[in-house]
Parts: sequence; C-alpha cells; structure tokens
Amino acid sequence: MAESDSGEKTEEPTAKKLSDARKKGQIARSKDLGTMFVLVGSALAMMLMGSSLVAALKSMMSRLFSLNREETRDVHALYNVLNGAVMELITPILWIFAIIMLAAFVGNTLLGGMSWSWEAMAPKASKLSPMAGFKRMFGVKAVVELVKSILKFFVVFIVAYLLLTSLFTEILSLSQETIPTNFEHAVNLLLWMFLALALSIGIIVAIDAPYQVWDHARQLKMSKQEIKDEMKNTEGSPEIKGRIRQAQYDMSQRRMMQDVPESDVVITNPTHFSVALKYDTVQGGAPMMVAKGMDEMALHIRKIAKEHNVEIVQSPALTRSLYYTAEVNEEIPEELFAAVAQVLAFIFQLNEHKKGRAKRPTPIAKNLPIPEEFKY
Repeated sequence: MAESDSGEKTEEPTAKKLSDARKKGQIARSKDLGTMFVLVGSALAMMLMGSSLVAALKSMMSRLFSLNREETRDVHALYNVLNGAVMELITPILWIFAIIMLAAFVGNTLLGGMSWSWEAMAPKASKLSPMAGFKRMFGVKAVVELVKSILKFFVVFIVAYLLLTSLFTEILSLSQETIPTNFEHAVNLLLWMFLALALSIGIIVAIDAPYQVWDHARQLKMSKQEIKDEMKNTEGSPEIKGRIRQAQYDMSQRRMMQDVPESDVVITNPTHFSVALKYDTVQGGAPMMVAKGMDEMALHIRKIAKEHNVEIVQSPALTRSLYYTAEVNEEIPEELFAAVAQVLAFIFQLNEHKKGRAKRPTPIAKNLPIPEEFKY
C-alpha cells in the first residue's frame, strides 16, 4: 500500500522541477490568447495606419497612371518612378507589421513568460511515431481542443449575428451614399466588426488560460518518492549528510578540547555540565566561552583541565546558565558579567596566593547574581 501511495503524483512541483521544465520548453501557453492578440493587433494596426496606407496607394496609382512618353521609354526613369511609388508604401506597411509583431509577442509571452529552449526545438522520434500520433488525436488534449473549437465557432457566430442585426440598417444605407464616402464608411464598419469578432475570442481565452495553467501544474506534479529522489540527487542522501554532520561535529569537539588548556577556569555543575572560560586581561572585553559539554563531555573537559592545572570551580546555577545562553568562541551574555566576574576574581586571587603574593581568597558565594530569566 505504501509503495502505491508513493507513486501518486500528489505533491506540488519543486523549484528545481519547474526550472528543469522551463529549460525543456514546458511552460503554460494558451494558443487562443496569442491568436486573439494577433487579430486585435491587426485590427488596431489597420485602424491606425489604414488612412496612411490608402493615401500612399492613391499616390502610387496616380503616379503610375500619369507616366509621360520619356518615362515609358527610359528604363532608368521608369525604375525611379516605381522605386519612389513603392517607398511611399513602406512606412505604413512597416508600422502595420510592427504593431502586429508586438501584439504577437505580448500575446504569446503574457502567459508563462519568455522561454528559449533548444531541447524543445530538437527533433523527436516520438513525434514521428504513428502510435504517439493516435494518442494525441484521441487523447484528453484532443477532446479539449475539439470542445474549444466548437465553442469558438458558436461564440464567433453569435457575435457576428448580433453585429449584423444591429448594423443592418447602417449597412443598407451605404448604397445611398456617394463615392468615396461610402467606401470609407464601409471599410470603417468592416474594421470595427473585425475588432469586435477578435475581442469575442476573449471569452474562450478567459476559460482556456486558467485551464492551461492548471493543466501545466498538474502535469508537473510529483510523487513523494520523486521528491525524495530529487533531494538525494541535489543534496546527497540523508546517510551521507548525517556522516558529514557527525564528522563536522567531531572536528569542532576536538578543536574545543584543544582550547581547554588555555582557559582560566572550568565551572562545573559538578556532575552533568562543565564550561571553560577565558578572559584576556591585556585586551579586556568580555570573558569568552572556549568549551562546554554535558555528561561525558563534561567529564572529559574536567579531565583535561586537571591534566593542565586549570582551576575547577563548582557553581551549579552559573554553569547551567552559561551552558544554555553562551556559545563556544563567543562572549558570554552581559547579564552574567557580574556572576562570572566574582568567579574570575577568585581565580586570579587564588593564583596570586599560590605564588605567595596574597593570602588565600574567600570561597565563592553560593548565591551568585544571576537574573531570573537566566536561571535553568
């Protein structure tokens, strides 16, 4: 049962899965969104540049139908006339193409963003397979595309019918208008009807775009086993990571034990905790925690301290406070300065006493000044 569950793709795709899919060209795309933008862009381009295009065509036709005798017999002169006439058309045509290309770019990148993938463009044998072709023809996607095509037909048919019925009187009135007013009016009507029909595809896009996003996410879903395998491949297996962490821990413990002989004092619980402190009397600053340990590690710290004649002081409350609030190779908390200062003062006086320079100091007070929030 557990094996079958691990194969179910119920988990959201990881960041690596999404990145790999994008590199392969697998992103959410809506063909209808791109189609709508191209058609709307074409209608707007003709509306914006139509008059300029008509003026250029009129000027070209007028010039070509007014050639004189010399121009018809001189090839170079005729070429210059044709070149000048064509150049007038280039500007409006280029603007129309630019608007359509911009609309196509926006429409095809609005959903899913830009993606450049050589892998997606590479030829695939599966695309030539008859069986794969049959699966595409009779698969779920084929059914969805068929439903979309039927919907598009009915949407465009209904919008066209509504446009024709609402503009029927205006269309009939074109026959009563004079030339060229009736032509301009007819072209204007056609462009607005074309724009309305192009915008009507937005009804299909409103359904198709969310569906494509959902379907793309569904296809990229992963099973729990796939996520585990991905983590192993990217970060290493848990066993290897555990061994690495253990090795790092062992190295840090060895470095910590090497610093115990350089400490000024080891404060103990006395059985469960041990902490080693060092205070630089030359540079000043706060006392540093050079080592700490619990149970067996605490015993090991005390053993090393005895071997190197480092003073050991018992203060259960202070030891627990330092163990839980200070880290190795860091300064102790400011709230424990007063308590630690009493311990260090006792150690320095004891060292002077051993050298015969001072009398034996009084023992450390049992109730050191430890704030309530630092008591453990």
